[in-house]
Amino acid sequence: MTSPTQTHKNPLFSGKPDYFIVGWMLFLHLMAVAALFHFTWGAFLCFLALHFVTSCLGITFCFHRLLSHKSFKAHPLVEGITAICGTLALQGTIQEWVSHHRLHHRSSDTDRDPHNARRGFWYSHLTWMLQAHDQESYRQLLDKNARDIMNKPWLAFLSRPSVMIGAQVLLGMILLAIGGASWVYWGIFFRLAFVYHTTWFVNSATHKWGYRNFEADDLASNNWWVALLAWGEGWHNNHHRFPNVCPTRFRWWELDITYLVVKTLAFFGLVTDIRQFPESASQEASKHKFAKQQLAANYGPTAAIQLSRSAPKL
Repeated sequence: MTSPTQTHKNPLFSGKPDYFIVGWMLFLHLMAVAALFHFTWGAFLCFLALHFVTSCLGITFCFHRLLSHKSFKAHPLVEGITAICGTLALQGTIQEWVSHHRLHHRSSDTDRDPHNARRGFWYSHLTWMLQAHDQESYRQLLDKNARDIMNKPWLAFLSRPSVMIGAQVLLGMILLAIGGASWVYWGIFFRLAFVYHTTWFVNSATHKWGYRNFEADDLASNNWWVALLAWGEGWHNNHHRFPNVCPTRFRWWELDITYLVVKTLAFFGLVTDIRQFPESASQEASKHKFAKQQLAANYGPTAAIQLSRSAPKL
């Protein structure tokens, strides 16, 4: 595991720990463990509902596929409501989330990738975010990579850290009034910890384990169990090859729940202009499959598994 105190080649990081984030992560996970001692079925159902609302509707539907990649268009009301859902996931402001993700795609698994998976599993999963930012470089990144977010008044309002934190506190007060302390433990702390890790697995596990439908120059792979936990985001090789396409599933059996949500809303006219895989994708996948078969036949299955795990981009 890479220590957060080590100097990072990415100019966005100062190389020093962010003690506030470190403290928050420790506190959150302690409270998530404490939730296990305050279990009720009502609290558990509250967790499941808020997991779907904040992780699927908020992060994967809105922050990721709608705002970061613009892979479809949504009715302003849908965009506005799901942006609130994503804000309640407490994964940074909308501006920060979109900016980080766009940088990740532009420089995937290189030194300019905020969570470069070539630095190890734990670095890409968690420790990258325990470093303090170089404030000047960080502000320049946000202004450059997510200017479109700040041009929309509602998204700009939600991108204020005070609004993000205040919304979480308000949610906690509502849960306390409805279901008591157990709902707060499960609806806030356990839910946040669970959503954090399922999101982080997309940065870490899918860049370490899985298979590929397409040739790529990064480590992104398709991982079935991450896809189940993260509402379809685990089909990561498909997504990295065609990042602006709405569905992440390419094979018929690759379940993508977020895409089902998109299609459902499209049925009611609330989503339009859904970007699909180009016709050339099938031919490209067939060529990749043939190349793996040739490698397996000539050099064994290990060589086929390693296909596409090429050197990092310069």
